[in-house]
Amino acid sequence: MQFNLADLWERVVDEIPDHEAMVCGNRRLTYAQADARANRLAHHLADLGVGVGDHVALYLANGTEYLEGMLAAFKLRAVPINVNYRYGTDELRYLLSDADAKAIVFHREFAATLDAARAELPLLTSFVMVGDDSGATMVPGAAEYEDALATASPVRDFGARSDDDLYILYTGGTTGMPKGVMWRAEDIFFAALGGGNLGDAPITTPEQIVDSLDAHRRGLPACPFMHGTAHWMAFGTLYSGGTVVISPDRHLDPERLWRLIDHERVTFLVIVGDAFARPLIETLDRLDPAPDVAALTVVLSGGAVLSPAVKAAWVERLPGTLLVDGFGASETGGQGQSVSAAGSAIETAPRFRVNDETTVLDDDLRPVAPGVIGKLARRGHVPLGYFHDPEKTAATFPVIDGVRWSVPGDHARIEADGTITVLGRGSVSINTGGEKVYPEEVESALKSHPAVFDAVVVGVPDERWGERVTAIVQPRAGAKLELDELAAHARAQLASYKAPRALVLVDQIVRSPSGKPDYRWARAAAIEAASTP
Repeated sequence: MQFNLADLWERVVDEIPDHEAMVCGNRRLTYAQADARANRLAHHLADLGVGVGDHVALYLANGTEYLEGMLAAFKLRAVPINVNYRYGTDELRYLLSDADAKAIVFHREFAATLDAARAELPLLTSFVMVGDDSGATMVPGAAEYEDALATASPVRDFGARSDDDLYILYTGGTTGMPKGVMWRAEDIFFAALGGGNLGDAPITTPEQIVDSLDAHRRGLPACPFMHGTAHWMAFGTLYSGGTVVISPDRHLDPERLWRLIDHERVTFLVIVGDAFARPLIETLDRLDPAPDVAALTVVLSGGAVLSPAVKAAWVERLPGTLLVDGFGASETGGQGQSVSAAGSAIETAPRFRVNDETTVLDDDLRPVAPGVIGKLARRGHVPLGYFHDPEKTAATFPVIDGVRWSVPGDHARIEADGTITVLGRGSVSINTGGEKVYPEEVESALKSHPAVFDAVVVGVPDERWGERVTAIVQPRAGAKLELDELAAHARAQLASYKAPRALVLVDQIVRSPSGKPDYRWARAAAIEAASTP
């Protein structure tokens, strides 16, 4: 047995076959039942010609089918590919082409977009559709998911696998085209999927995974599986012997999510920054009857900013819950955490306690001294590179003195106590008057204003300053905001040059389904507002 993602799953299945593994709506699957379904899907895909190294696209909303699809691919030594279900035809065509997708599992509501894109995808030859064909454009030759499972073998009779088998995670493409980050199975297991810790130390042999099981864990990823944060949490839960609770909703509905947390006795909730945390905590007090959330002991936020004001509201309202602000990236896995709890001081800056493999490097890729801004980097369990992109691979994953590093572009500073303050991605930083401003830092300050519901900060061209710091703000209902007031609020927390010099008010901030800000939309909105008399 190796640190292979399918092998590790099957070891847990054999240890606790009758324990509940997945819950979604009325479907409740034990580990043995989920494994049999994944085996059936794997056999069906194999009959379609999918084999070692082939890429299987998952064009799916959340459901057990998503996790079954990943497991089925791993069992065949194939590679699951995450697909953003919000993509239009051209974006979908680009990703499936870039990924060399050979097969695709998709929800029927996405059939029309897929059918429009498939003519220019000669490698894509196999189609499995979740749901019947009523009311949907048919994709010619597509098999219906449950029918395919019903006629395929549930037997686990696959060949030997390797810890070198690939896992690929496509980035969201917030500031550019999506890129496929390639990981070895062993590396992603330790970097992002739990790592099978025994106490404070990781396991050292694959067989030990059953020694770290926590059957009481009931994890609910509130964000889409098409982004790493959600399925990292799901697989971390499965590898720990817990239960993954899946919301069948396509959009965040705070009331329904709280009711689900209550009904399923969720212990571990995963969200994405303020876009999830703020509406959830503000809805909680309005619910009648109030949900019972006593079982909820950990809330983990990752992938986007969690502002101090929201952290304070959470720990005040839920004093029995640890609020963990996690930091990581598709190119690094999990790197650090900031934990807030009742009675503890709330960090006003994004400061994280990091793992031993994470540090900050200068432009020459050498460690910086405390107080110096550099690039956040990780060594150890890191990716192999970007699929089909050797140039970006060389830039992001350099080898220094024989050690491979992942340096995806986040700027950071080591503090005197060893914690790291993360300033933000360099690709969206703002150069104003020769000073560098990191949007996330300013966004966090703005969102502590009582009249601000959500905010994104970008730079727009400016003749005097080079770039002008511009705040795109969604006010709270009925609130009025003026630039001078908001800038003064920011200057009370930050250097004066970081305060916004322009304000654009919008009805709603545009974010990706995972909750990450869409900086391209925000910059376009800011430029349009600046050009309007």
